[in-house]
Amino acid sequence: MSLLHLIWRNLMRRKARTIFTLLSVVVAFVLYCYLAAINVAFTLGIDVAGADRLLTIHETSLILDLPRSHLGKILATPGVVAATHATWFGGKYQNYPEGQFGIFPVVPEDWLELYPEYVLPPERLAAWVANRTGAVVGRKTAERFGWEVGQRVPIQGTIFRNAEGGDTWEFTIEGLYQGAKSGVDETLFLFHYDYLNESREPEDRDMVGWYVVRVDDPQNSAAIADAIDGTFANSFYETETMAEKAFVQGFSNQIGNIGKILRFVMTAVFFTILLVAANTMAQSVRERTAEMAVLKTLGFTDRWVLALVLAEALALSVLGGGSGLLIGGFLIHWLGDPTGGMLALFFVRGSDWALGLTLVVALGLASGTLPAVQAMRLQIVDALRRA
Repeated sequence: MSLLHLIWRNLMRRKARTIFTLLSVVVAFVLYCYLAAINVAFTLGIDVAGADRLLTIHETSLILDLPRSHLGKILATPGVVAATHATWFGGKYQNYPEGQFGIFPVVPEDWLELYPEYVLPPERLAAWVANRTGAVVGRKTAERFGWEVGQRVPIQGTIFRNAEGGDTWEFTIEGLYQGAKSGVDETLFLFHYDYLNESREPEDRDMVGWYVVRVDDPQNSAAIADAIDGTFANSFYETETMAEKAFVQGFSNQIGNIGKILRFVMTAVFFTILLVAANTMAQSVRERTAEMAVLKTLGFTDRWVLALVLAEALALSVLGGGSGLLIGGFLIHWLGDPTGGMLALFFVRGSDWALGLTLVVALGLASGTLPAVQAMRLQIVDALRRA
């Protein structure tokens, strides 16, 4: 009898117990996949934030605007190689809240220069630049609403009114962008800043939400940020400049420390599953006390017995955990975001897959170590007497 066959026969000795234990492990790892994807959604953009990009906002709050005239002074700052601006539009499409997503008025060429990870074909960029009411949208948002290039799309403004005083803005989809790598937000709706600016009241004209700045050397980011803020110190529009990664992380933390919450949930889940799996292995070893003694009588060493029990625990964990990871990955890939597109990103990162596989092995070793040690220390005479 081969070792694998022996392990399988031992696991199937109590089929109902093994199946329910396997199902518990499967559910735990499916849950792990979904929590990992949710963590990606709530830390949107942190991993792909440019190391050479800074964000400049109003010192008091992000909701306060800055004058567009700041752009020239920012570009004149030593170490700054490019800069552009964006503004929060706050519009929605169709029913609220399902119709909400990021809508920003920007300067097309400057924005794509600062964000090369947003890939847009040159001919679509040219069409966008040529059309004052044109817009480009991320691939995921286009798929979500069934939008196509050339389609006329009405967006309801929740902050700004159009030139006629209404709240409905008409845009033509001139292109669909996609991320150059995983983790890039493919849900944004971008349109011409001038289209917004010309409809504003004179006292609100030429104001922007924030500036995106590229520096020549990320090592000098702190000094360049201080220089930018120093330029506008003691002015009516003082600024706060920070690394883009720090800004995105701070924005995410306003919701709460999602990573910490998810780690707490997963720790509780895996501790429970560890107890279930360890109890299954302990019962299996107790029921086979006589058989363990016979194996040792036949010449199996203590190390072989230890390895046999550990192999059973690992097999149980790999079958359940591996199936859970595969099922979780399949559901996330094919069913996508369970909120219907409200989460800009929803996928499992490579590092999370690696951690999941590590947890599979750790669960097997942790649940099987104590029963395996007990089986290894089992004395043949005592075992046969108890049997």
